[in-house]
Amino acid sequence: MATGSTKSYWVGFDLGGTKMYANVFDGQFNSIGGARTKTKGHEGEEAGLKRIIKTIDGMLEKAEIKSKHLAGIGIGCPGPLDLDRGVIMSAPNLGWADVPVKERLEDEFKCPVVILNDVDAGVYGEYRFGIARQARTVVGVFPGTGIGGGCVYDGQIIRGKHSSCMEIGHVQVSPEGPLCGCGRRGCLEAVASRLVIASRAAAAAYRGQAPHLLENVGTDLSNIRSGALSASIAAGDTTVETIVREAARHIGRAVAGVVNLLAPDMVVLGGGLVEAMTELFVEEVRESARQRVLPSLVESFEVVAAQLGDDAAVMGTAGWAQHVVEETGGTVGRHAEASVS
Repeated sequence: MATGSTKSYWVGFDLGGTKMYANVFDGQFNSIGGARTKTKGHEGEEAGLKRIIKTIDGMLEKAEIKSKHLAGIGIGCPGPLDLDRGVIMSAPNLGWADVPVKERLEDEFKCPVVILNDVDAGVYGEYRFGIARQARTVVGVFPGTGIGGGCVYDGQIIRGKHSSCMEIGHVQVSPEGPLCGCGRRGCLEAVASRLVIASRAAAAAYRGQAPHLLENVGTDLSNIRSGALSASIAAGDTTVETIVREAARHIGRAVAGVVNLLAPDMVVLGGGLVEAMTELFVEEVRESARQRVLPSLVESFEVVAAQLGDDAAVMGTAGWAQHVVEETGGTVGRHAEASVS
């Protein structure tokens, strides 16, 4: 329970396509309490903002912390973002556009609010509190429905002038490859996302090449999730294993390009696919990348699995909020983050 007037608590918030997750931390980043609820993006932007506020309010009430004791709030958001103004420009999976998250939350909670890309949040969480705590430069790759990327370079999240960057999922790895959702051909997402892996596995099951997958989940893509793919491989569906390993090697090709550009000392792989098949992904990405980087860089980086799971994003957003607030002197306003880039 907070006492006195010290602003010593930090809120981290992960806004996902299907669920939102909030957590409040003390000054040493020990978790004081958390709350999860469904996002229900189809209800619209205004209803979504109200759900975010209600979730934070309920969490603080349960933790017996008053909003006046908050030093700052960090919120990880999907979609293109205007980082300086704190606006979700577009979140296709939610159906939202031009949502003034920073302004609304600052008006409500009277403390600095910082928004950042959800994958950047996860990578920063691993850098500050997880597997990458001893690293100088960290690249994160999170394969899922798409493939997200992020980079913390010497303590700073790499970003563009106004928006996030590191769109590793749209690095071209197959020039004449399949059409990607972005409209280009051969992007990493078009050959290595969970959606692509699931669709290829479904085709294999339909052809009789993955009998265990067919028997247990069928060929409906919505049922072929990370756990089902892992179970299929464990049960002996070698074709599914081949499909997954090929996707991981594609990720390694893209990682090699990033290593040649940024020379990170650690590459962190995260997300449901990696959690379900950790050894497979780490092994294939590591070897594929090492075969393609400059000889002088082969031994310069590690490929590891993320450590914090779902907590990476909420810890990362809270930690980044602290970083930004300390850099800007705790300014509450739309452009509080502008000087940190």
